[in-house]
Amino acid sequence: QVQLVESGGGLVQAGGSLRLSCAASGRTFSTYTMAWFRQAPGKERDVVATITWNGGSTYYTASVKGRFTISRDNAKNTVTLQMSSLKPEDTAVYYCAAGGNGAYKSTYAYWGQGTQVTVSS
Repeated sequence: QVQLVESGGGLVQAGGSLRLSCAASGRTFSTYTMAWFRQAPGKERDVVATITWNGGSTYYTASVKGRFTISRDNAKNTVTLQMSSLKPEDTAVYYCAAGGNGAYKSTYAYWGQGTQVTVSS
């Protein structure tokens, strides 16, 4: 069993930066692919970025490539999403997820409660 707690969301102006963190409990964290998803009002929850168990491979959805960076620290059981050059369209609730397969939302067994990111124009 893995419990995930996100932090770091907030309100930022367009062009600004935010750093989201996800703290995980459980001994198996280091074996899991981790991901960040986001859900804007009235829209589906979509993948933002994923990272394999050892950080050796990452994936980014096209709209955030070059602006967001996902990383993990297995010693601290944390995964981070560094977001820069934020745009109003990045506004959403951001969710941390564990134990899935790449960008496939339905494969993730564990989810955090979400953290709100609001980007003002």
